[in-house]
Amino acid sequence: MSAMKTILVDAINGFVLEDGSILEPMYKLLESYPNKKLVLTGANDEQFKHFKLDQVPYEVFTLKHNPEKTDPQYFKILLEKYGFAAKDVVYFEHNTEAAQTAQFVGITTYFYDHTKEDMDALKQFLDKNL
Repeated sequence: MSAMKTILVDAINGFVLEDGSILEPMYKLLESYPNKKLVLTGANDEQFKHFKLDQVPYEVFTLKHNPEKTDPQYFKILLEKYGFAAKDVVYFEHNTEAAQTAQFVGITTYFYDHTKEDMDALKQFLDKNL
């Protein structure tokens, strides 16, 4: 049996709302999976504090905008740091360009429309790809 995939979670406008609180329905959904979760952001120290990313219930990965998530290097560095192959992770992201970049690197990615907060669609993606 293959190792369990890690769920890469989009931080701001995904799991974390503008006021730094976490989106409860998404938290409940994520908690229903035994998989490891890793929260991805580009936040620098100031933003980290502002969005209360130190209070998120999962590990947070950031490169502090160097480079941004729209740069394939961001995902290459991430995969290398954790020893993941692209097939070991699934990702959802609200920024179209960042989602495309992750896909370009070979990561199975779902474009999450944060204006809809559609947990059913997100669950379908996770069920299908985990």
